[in-house]
Amino acid sequence: MKWLSFWASAVRSISIHQERGTLSQQPELPNSKPRLVVFDCDGTLVDSAQSIITCMQSACRQHGFTEPGPDDVRRMVGLPLEDAISRLYPDMAAGMVDTVREGYRDAFMALRDKGEVHEPLYHGTLDALHLLDAAGWLLGVATGKALKGLHSPLGAHGIRDRFVTLQTPDHAPGKPDPGMLYNAMTETGADASATVMVGDTTYDMEMARNAGTLAVGVAWGYHAVEELIDAGAQRVVDSYDKLPQAIEDLMLEAT
Repeated sequence: MKWLSFWASAVRSISIHQERGTLSQQPELPNSKPRLVVFDCDGTLVDSAQSIITCMQSACRQHGFTEPGPDDVRRMVGLPLEDAISRLYPDMAAGMVDTVREGYRDAFMALRDKGEVHEPLYHGTLDALHLLDAAGWLLGVATGKALKGLHSPLGAHGIRDRFVTLQTPDHAPGKPDPGMLYNAMTETGADASATVMVGDTTYDMEMARNAGTLAVGVAWGYHAVEELIDAGAQRVVDSYDKLPQAIEDLMLEAT
């Protein structure tokens, strides 16, 4: 009876979305192969660029370095902090990289304590998460943020419980290393062939390619569409309402 109840509920949910023209696949059945969508956070789920730029500039200025430009900082979003700083300042000594990294974290914490961190969800995020969840996809996050930093926007927007796996550089190498995706697949039981990475940067696409998963880029983030395609994106969408169907179409092509 539980199986029949699940089927009826899933079919009813998918039928509603078919009428809206937003999804067309059949619901996933119990005990079928897990399917996993892993989202990047900054630039994909939330637009956090302004807060990141402010804190990076503050940390660099505090330690006597010329402030990096906003576009330069934006291009580094998604990398672990130490990697981002090293790319911004290739000649910076390793010890100073650590110092600037801690300065960034202190600046971000101070900004958060004042209630001035700005990390809004992109338009349509909640609807897309709901559609994918209703279609039987497991949802996860893989981000350059530390785990503590990730919990803040997810909790603030009430979406923490949407995700069954949260991957950060706390327990794996940062992007584009495939470690976070490997961990997500291990935790959920999903194979690479049934895993889709969704992100806004070349680092996300490269991580997907390195892990052997599918890759969908989003055009509203911090890297250009052409760069995403060159880095391995098999689809690029320009709005969240197109994402669920793009994922389903990509899966059909891959099987």
